[in-house]
Amino acid sequence: MRFFFLLLMIGIYGGGISQKKFPGKKRKIKLPKPIKTKHSAAKGTLFAYWGYNRTAYSKSNITFVGPGYSFKMKGARAHDNQSPFSFKTYFNLAKLSVPQFNARIGYNFKNHWAVSLGYDHLKYIFADKNNVLLSGNITPGIDNVTGWSGVYNQAPIITDRNTFHYENSNGLNYIRLQFSRIDQLFSLGVNKWFALSTTAGAGTGVLLSISDFDFAGKKDTQITSLSGVGISTHAGFRLEFFKHFFIQPNVSAGFMYQSRARTRKEDIGAYATHHFGYLEANLTFGGLFYIKPVNGCDKCPQW
Repeated sequence: MRFFFLLLMIGIYGGGISQKKFPGKKRKIKLPKPIKTKHSAAKGTLFAYWGYNRTAYSKSNITFVGPGYSFKMKGARAHDNQSPFSFKTYFNLAKLSVPQFNARIGYNFKNHWAVSLGYDHLKYIFADKNNVLLSGNITPGIDNVTGWSGVYNQAPIITDRNTFHYENSNGLNYIRLQFSRIDQLFSLGVNKWFALSTTAGAGTGVLLSISDFDFAGKKDTQITSLSGVGISTHAGFRLEFFKHFFIQPNVSAGFMYQSRARTRKEDIGAYATHHFGYLEANLTFGGLFYIKPVNGCDKCPQW
């Protein structure tokens, strides 16, 4: 009887233990990562554009050096020389480089950040009727056209384009490397067919000058030289359409140092030197190319 009662108690106790729940490790459920869609600020985006500009320049103190002369013109004014709009010029492939233009290609090496290389084709024209202060030395007999001769010390003169002129009409070409920040402000429409982004950056590069110089009855044209350096900042808005095309107005401001722009074809010792600020506004048109696939898939991303 006692043995039976002991077995009954062991059964009841064992049943109670079997009903007790022991804590165990919680199972972690991995959620799928959201599929990323491409946009102009994303890593792996290649872009390129072409457009046209207008540019303004600050006054400068420009020095001309050559055989028998070395003089400075203080307070010289200059302007750009954008081609008048015409279909024959702006829509003719053979004449695309005639107007003041901007061309650039870049790549987003990480989200929101891009590096690009561009070519700003500007034109620098020494203003006619330029009221300047002339200092320096001009050997007597060198210049029988303007009548400038001897030593000058900030003598006020007014230049005449028919007797004296300097310009980079075929190009004050600013070839620069630029780093930019790109941020998409918003997108809208079916499949986000329109988006607005901002761009801001800074760049530096070299100046490739193609100069014309008329002095002392001698005019030289198309003298090419790697003449100096520039540094600049840039900002703009990018109006994007169907995630592949865009219109981008920009503004740029910077400083250019034209240290040695050649002025005579046969004399490498003849040159112009000065430094000045510039302000540029341009309108460009371009395309976006998404060359890096998302999630290791070449076809699954929906642009």
